[in-house]
Amino acid sequence: MEISTEQKTVNTSQKELYSFLSQVSNFEHIMPENISVFNVLSDDAFKFALKGMPEIVLKFEERSPDQRIILGSTNEQFPFQLKVEIGGDEGQALLTLYFSGSFNPMISMMIKSPLTNFIETLASKTVHHFSA
Repeated sequence: MEISTEQKTVNTSQKELYSFLSQVSNFEHIMPENISVFNVLSDDAFKFALKGMPEIVLKFEERSPDQRIILGSTNEQFPFQLKVEIGGDEGQALLTLYFSGSFNPMISMMIKSPLTNFIETLASKTVHHFSA
């Protein structure tokens, strides 16, 4: 299953956006309102849960300065990656989020809408963070 956001313009530089999203503690600020758990586990991992959903641990798998961040689920029953692509210039950054996971068709149908909302919220709240 592949899901992506529309490209968002963020009022900051690529470098600042990358720096913000490279710190696990900052993900708490861009999580949806219905978050029930958020714990920083290390400099490279955090645990979160949305109300009514299981806890998920995300760990940084790749960091390409000012360009890309890839986070992966550590749960073997729910394997996925969240890829953050950053572009733009010094005045404005461009942000696109990609979700990629391997699930059976029934699970995919059930989770596609909530996951789409989840990554859209992450992107929108990131834009808002730099607009406030």
